[in-house]
Amino acid sequence: MASTSSSSHFEDFLPLMANKLGGDGLIGELCNGFNLLVDSEKGVITFDSLKKNSALLGLQDLSDDDLRCMLREGDFDGDGALNQMEFCVLMFRLSPELMEESQFLFDEALLQEFKHYC
Repeated sequence: MASTSSSSHFEDFLPLMANKLGGDGLIGELCNGFNLLVDSEKGVITFDSLKKNSALLGLQDLSDDDLRCMLREGDFDGDGALNQMEFCVLMFRLSPELMEESQFLFDEALLQEFKHYC
């Protein structure tokens, strides 16, 4: 799925990666992405580490405000940084197609469980 805005172009490759690598492989690649962006001293992605390393993931055109927004979007514990779990959850949330597929699979699993009780 591709979406465009006036300032950037985003192509969602996560579903393709999930199909090609499988679940474990995808999580491994997300962990590799986390490791590219992490502040090695703090063990989390900070604004400074994201800004410094964002070009490695093709994010060099994002503004400081965009980077801060990314951090806020994924920062569930409110510490101003992303740990590995927060990063992985954020990547899934930013993939509309993968989220739709996950919801479909969840719904199917619930239906199967419901059928066992009827």
